[in-house]
Amino acid sequence: MKNKLASIAIALWLITAAVLGYLFVRGWTSESSDGRTAIHLAPAERDLVLSEMRQMLHSVHNLVTGLSAGDPKIMEQAARASGMGMAADVNPIIMAKLPLAFKQQGMSVHRDFDALADTIARGADQAMVLREFTGITARCVGCHTSYRLP
Repeated sequence: MKNKLASIAIALWLITAAVLGYLFVRGWTSESSDGRTAIHLAPAERDLVLSEMRQMLHSVHNLVTGLSAGDPKIMEQAARASGMGMAADVNPIIMAKLPLAFKQQGMSVHRDFDALADTIARGADQAMVLREFTGITARCVGCHTSYRLP
């Protein structure tokens, strides 16, 4: 009897782990009518994700402002504002709902903002800053082309 209960417990544990793994990769998503992947979040979760995106857009604006003024301090501060520090207190429930590719892309953008800030701090010229910055904005465009938050 104990062996049977142990086998059932292990089977249930494996099924639970498989379902959670599947949801971690897929997230709470569906296909939307415009061909993008819809990520389903509660209203407060959606507001939080969108506020982080607005912060990144604010960083983009300030970085361009710093570039146009030739002010590396403005550029570095703008890049740091959207670095990994911004992602430090991520809600695990929200992370569980996001598809893996979205999470990977988001974390890489945060890391690249920090790397861009480091590049600026080392005194890189504007052409180098723009090359690195273009890589970040390309991923922003790719994300907004691939996903939506209904």
